[in-house]
Amino acid sequence: MHALNMVAALALACGAQAAAAQATVVGKQARGSVSAESVARTSSVRSQYVLACAGCHGLDASGSVVGNVPDMRQLGRFLRIEGGREFVIKVPGVMGSGLSDQQVAEVTNWVLATLAAGSVPPAHQAYTADEVRRARAAPLLDVAATRAGLVERARAQGIALD
Repeated sequence: MHALNMVAALALACGAQAAAAQATVVGKQARGSVSAESVARTSSVRSQYVLACAGCHGLDASGSVVGNVPDMRQLGRFLRIEGGREFVIKVPGVMGSGLSDQQVAEVTNWVLATLAAGSVPPAHQAYTADEVRRARAAPLLDVAATRAGLVERARAQGIALD
């Protein structure tokens, strides 16, 4: 019993020490919460991409084969096939990004204009916040099947989608 009391005392001391160490960290600490807002403020669309997308897709939008994260550098190819435009803004990573409708439109347009510029068709029209709002109202039910259908459609048109 004595050994158990010593272990409990040691655990309490370590917990207090950890709490004290956290209190001395320079900068703003946020407590974990499912509904916690980000304390990060962005001043540019690129910053929004970095905060909401680059963690998975990378700063250069190359994605990850290991993580099965799509390469977005050829994202504009989706705009060349029927249903592709809608798919781009309906994928779970976009819908669950935490970005507003306006921000999704801005970030998607930025990716297409910069990181994926060489793949965008000449007649491309920029996404709008209203278009994103409508997309959120009708989410994808089967992302994999929808993507597979788009890939098949693209192949039939001679367009390579990875």
